[in-house]
Amino acid sequence: MSIRLKLIMAVAAILVGAFVLISLFNYNVSRKNIHDEIVYSALPLTRDNIYSEIQSGIMRPVFVSSLMANDTFLQDWTAYGEKNPDAVQRYLNEIKEEYGFFSAFFVSASTRKYYHPGGVLKKVSEQDRHDVWFYDFIESGEKYDLDVDTNEVADNILTVFINHRVEGKDGKFLGVAGVGLNMDKVSKLLDSFSKKYSKEIFLVDLDGVIQMHSNVHLIEKANIKDLPGIETVAHKLLASNSEPAIFEFSVDGDKKYLTTRYIPEFEWILVVQQSENAALGTARDNLSRTLLVGGGATLLILFLSILTINHFQIRLEKQAGTDALTGVANRRLFEQRFDAAMANFRRKGNPFSLILLDIDDFKNINDLCGHLKGDTIIKDTSRAISSAIRNDDFCARWGGDEFIILVDGKMSIAMNVAERIRSSVYNSYKCNNVSPAADEIKITVSCGVSEFQDGDTLDSFALRADKAMYESKVQGKDRVAGG
Repeated sequence: MSIRLKLIMAVAAILVGAFVLISLFNYNVSRKNIHDEIVYSALPLTRDNIYSEIQSGIMRPVFVSSLMANDTFLQDWTAYGEKNPDAVQRYLNEIKEEYGFFSAFFVSASTRKYYHPGGVLKKVSEQDRHDVWFYDFIESGEKYDLDVDTNEVADNILTVFINHRVEGKDGKFLGVAGVGLNMDKVSKLLDSFSKKYSKEIFLVDLDGVIQMHSNVHLIEKANIKDLPGIETVAHKLLASNSEPAIFEFSVDGDKKYLTTRYIPEFEWILVVQQSENAALGTARDNLSRTLLVGGGATLLILFLSILTINHFQIRLEKQAGTDALTGVANRRLFEQRFDAAMANFRRKGNPFSLILLDIDDFKNINDLCGHLKGDTIIKDTSRAISSAIRNDDFCARWGGDEFIILVDGKMSIAMNVAERIRSSVYNSYKCNNVSPAADEIKITVSCGVSEFQDGDTLDSFALRADKAMYESKVQGKDRVAGG
């Protein structure tokens, strides 16, 4: 694995790892804050608000039933033998219409007649299961109570009855008066509370039986001791009927928070329940958005980082393999190309050759014209070489004024390439610091050529070319020799 790839993978791991860890950390902080908000603020506040609203909503009929029980008309009408039933019928109808109740009623203790706005429904009897409430209420000795039952007057619709004891001035028990609330309306009230506060709200009696719920099918039929999840805290919940309490439980992996408050007027317990998943919805949405946006930003940063790394890596590789003065390859890169050519020769037998050349009398040129002019001559020579060689050939600066060219092909091809180089380099220069009478300086090169042989190394290969180049200088310079 290359260093560049390792670096890219390290950058990617750091970016992605840091982003994911920070996102999860923020989510967990949000989750804890939501937990604390639910347990210590939202649930208690909602519970107390609902408690106040239920009291204001349900205590009103309790107050009205109390007024009925203490109304002298009802007391006198009963005490004087319940004469003129139309009068009490009109009275009950006025109560119903004025306060908007589902029903209003009076049950006489002496005649056991059940009066309502439509007349006399029946006589209550201990043998009738619908009338058990009447005898239980008398036996309890309570001033008033609430009872959830079906309304025989209105097609057995589930109704909350507020029963109040009626007594004469002498304390004699005269009967039971009260009003009824349609359970559908009560359920809608609880449902409006649930929507308003985004929580599940219901009431249970001290045995755990649900007395009020937005789902009417659960009323008087379901017990919290049997409901999934809540059954694990039901006994503690029902025991905490003096002080508000908070409980936690889980249902199918969804954590639930529950708070209670006892309503002594009804001997019921208000239950307010909230799902953690619902509360965490916003936090999860934020996490999703963060992951989506942050993931896109991370990928963009990673992409830009890869481009930057590749750009500078290419530049570094180019600088590492390029001669700074001439822009052609340096000795290090040439050695890599030689190794590749040698491997290709051994695998496929493809021949290749070497041209080694230097500028004739370069030391004298440097002394006459100076080093800056000498550098210019070296750069001009490199450009002449590059324009003379073929695309498959490879030129490098070997050192000083020496250049080395790897030629794809045999000695004869390399000799032709060397000759093109020699003729292309030939040039004349006039140095400013040389006497005007002096001849112009002629720039020429001497080339030595050798062909790679099996068993050669770069040193042995270049040595033969170097000897051939020396031979060309002995023969008068500005020429090509093979070795």
